[in-house]
Amino acid sequence: MAEKLKGTTTVGIVCKNGVVLAADRRASLGNMVLSENVTKVFRIDDHLAIAGAGSVGDILSLVRLLRAEARLYRARVGREMSVKALATLTSNILHGSRFMPYFGWFLIAGHTGKPGLYSVDMAGGVTEDRFTAAGSGMEFAFSILEEHYRDDIPLVEGVKLALKAIGAATRRDVFTGGGVTLVTVTEEGYKEWTEEELKALSG
Repeated sequence: MAEKLKGTTTVGIVCKNGVVLAADRRASLGNMVLSENVTKVFRIDDHLAIAGAGSVGDILSLVRLLRAEARLYRARVGREMSVKALATLTSNILHGSRFMPYFGWFLIAGHTGKPGLYSVDMAGGVTEDRFTAAGSGMEFAFSILEEHYRDDIPLVEGVKLALKAIGAATRRDVFTGGGVTLVTVTEEGYKEWTEEELKALSG
């Protein structure tokens, strides 16, 4: 049944000194809420992350593959894969799986020299973005992002904006809910924010 779980809102924001990825935690099957504690944002390498909207089983399968490819790249080349290279790899995998597709829409983020953010659709189409959203509540998230985003936004303000965008989707989209998973990727690396840190920030 896990591969049928779906429904989410994911958000990505490029900030002055890093990038933010956030997602809700709800998984649904039709009109039923099956879980309020599903992880949809994942670490791929020290400075690389991915968020997925769609089939939980397909998202987890792709994450495992990308982690393995990132380790192989580091072993062969001697350095971490760039954000653009990870987005290209994801695109190639999805494009090559069109007839047995991964049912998901992926946000690739990281900081390899500079912060970067890409969205990759199910067919492998890649778009580089300064901010983006995907999933069932994306329209509501986009309305917040488009109103409040600016190019020089500091990281902490980007975290607050991501929380606000996910919050808007939670209020309006029945498939979004269950709290928020939020990570930032900076020059120092990948960081998952705790619930206490997010509450302190919003308070």
